[in-house]
Formats: sequence, structure tokens, C-alpha cells
Amino acid sequence: MKWIVGLGNPGPQYTETRHNIGFKVVDALAERWNIKVTQTKCRALIGEGRMGSEKVYLIKPMTFMNLSGESMRAFMNYFNARLEDVIVVYDDMDTETGKIRLRYQGGPGGHNGIKSIIQNMGTQNFNRIRMGVSRPTNGMVIADYVLSNFPKSDREAVQAMIDKACDAAEHALQNPFDDTMGKFNG
Repeated sequence: MKWIVGLGNPGPQYTETRHNIGFKVVDALAERWNIKVTQTKCRALIGEGRMGSEKVYLIKPMTFMNLSGESMRAFMNYFNARLEDVIVVYDDMDTETGKIRLRYQGGPGGHNGIKSIIQNMGTQNFNRIRMGVSRPTNGMVIADYVLSNFPKSDREAVQAMIDKACDAAEHALQNPFDDTMGKFNG
């Protein structure tokens, strides 16, 4: 069993924000794999399906970003899931908009959702796909920036980034994460 957790905030006012790019990837995977992410359990929206021979869960925590780890912990406990089988997808200001970076360990880098996951999991070692949202250049407050929408001029790059993240997640289901990092971090 593999599980993919996209980080974001619930509610229509957050749907198109930079902070919800993890939700966007889960939604795109759900569409690709014909999985309905509608089951409410573990303080999350969950979808269950198959990708090839692999059983897959798609998860969107409904705890708001800063408490994402609580939902992940509840999922792990309820489904007896293993941390080495997760991929967490989230926004990253240290990665350029349109780019993705895969990692299997590291600190939160100022990301409160990742900080919550590390606190609730008791480790910094879990697979991640970091979605580039760049840093604000105009002195904008970080919270306001990540809770704002991508500009129209970035929409094509953002869609390509979502597609690439989906390809990486698909690859990681059938291959070691190190191999996936080698293929998609280049």
C-alpha cells in the first residue's frame, strides 16, 4: 500500500492559492487514476484505488496546513500505514515556480505543514515532492504570499509542474524513491 498526501487548506477561498498546490496534485492524480477523493476519515478527504498492481490512497488533510501531521498520524494509525510508503506533496518557496524537487529527508525549511508532520511522525525522513512557488520579491508578507493565487502569467508553468509531479508520483509507486529522485530532479 502506498499513500500520497497533498498539503493544503480546506475551503473555496484557498482553492487556487500557492499553499494548495499539494491538493492540486492529489486532484490531478485522482483524475488520472479515476479515484474519488470523497471519503471523510482521519480528519482528511481520502480516496482509495489502484495504480497498476499497487493499492494507493490519496489524502487531502482537512486540518488546515499547520496541523497536517495530525491527519497523517491518524491515517497511519487507522490504516496501519508505513511512513516509508508515503509521498508528501507541498509548496516550496525555495524552489522556482514551475520546478519540482524530490527529497526523502530534511527539516521543515520554515514550512509549518512539514513542521507539523515532523512533530507528529517523530522523524524528518519521509518522501516529498516540493512544488516550486518561488519567494515573493516585492516585500510581501510570507503568509499573504502563499495564501495568494498564482498570477495568470504562471498558469502554464504551474500546470506543467503539476503534470510532472504526477509523473514523479506514478514513477515512485513502481520504483525506489532514489531512482525517482534521479529521474525527476535533473
